[in-house]
Amino acid sequence: MKTNRFAPRPDLKIYLDGELVPAPDAKISVFDHALLYGDGVFEGIRVYNGRIFECQAHLNRLFESAAAIRLEMPVTREELVAAMEKSVKANGVVNGYIRVVVTRGVGTLGIDPQRSACPSLIIIADRIQLFSPDLYEKGMAIITAATCRNHPNAMPPRIKSLNYLNNILAKLEAIQAGCEEAVMLNHEGYVAECTGDNIFIIKDGALRTPPPYAGLLLGITRAVIIKLARRRDIAVQEMMLTRHDLYMADECFLTGTGAEIMPVTRIDNRVIGSGVPGAITRQLLADFVEYRSQ
Repeated sequence: MKTNRFAPRPDLKIYLDGELVPAPDAKISVFDHALLYGDGVFEGIRVYNGRIFECQAHLNRLFESAAAIRLEMPVTREELVAAMEKSVKANGVVNGYIRVVVTRGVGTLGIDPQRSACPSLIIIADRIQLFSPDLYEKGMAIITAATCRNHPNAMPPRIKSLNYLNNILAKLEAIQAGCEEAVMLNHEGYVAECTGDNIFIIKDGALRTPPPYAGLLLGITRAVIIKLARRRDIAVQEMMLTRHDLYMADECFLTGTGAEIMPVTRIDNRVIGSGVPGAITRQLLADFVEYRSQ
């Protein structure tokens, strides 16, 4: 039998429907509709200095996502915060990551959500490192994926659901191209977001990023960066962007809960700006580090 080198730490405690259980024992039913159909929602949340980062913003998005798919949350906001804090403490997480997952629950075969018994709540609190530290210094190379973002009338992008196959297909394109991220265009050919991150460019001193109606998930870190930019009187423009806009940018960076702020210095093998992380990107990264420590 093959061993799984990606298996979780055996000493990790997972919050599963009200109980903390060892990671090897944290299991869901094969009849859970999250497994069968991707029917559920989730949130990824950072922990800095033992504090849950932007907690209320994440709760708002999670509860809104659940309401959008008519999934009744099994806990209140207060109970969820208490459960997250309990998980963080049990795993000794000071600087790390929380994954909150709400599944539709166990049901019969068939997609009818009315045939699921009750939702399940899973909380994982652990360490995280998505990208190597040197990339934050030298910048990342990304590509434009051929896989486009789901049409908003098919799958509303503001729902953070467990169905990530669209993003995974684009991620595979990036991996095959020797990169770790890919830009996804929407059905009209405009820039939407990356497979797991929002995207920003700097042009003529202004910060530009796709608007919500371009078909992106409204990132929590995205909102923080927009706020920090405005504090520095940097013009923020939410506008439709094309690949040409990306190629002609003075600077580019990605934002996300896991990635935080990742400079981009090459897109589709085209050098962006001077080929190194730019001054505004570095300033916003420094501001973000200060903000998260408050």
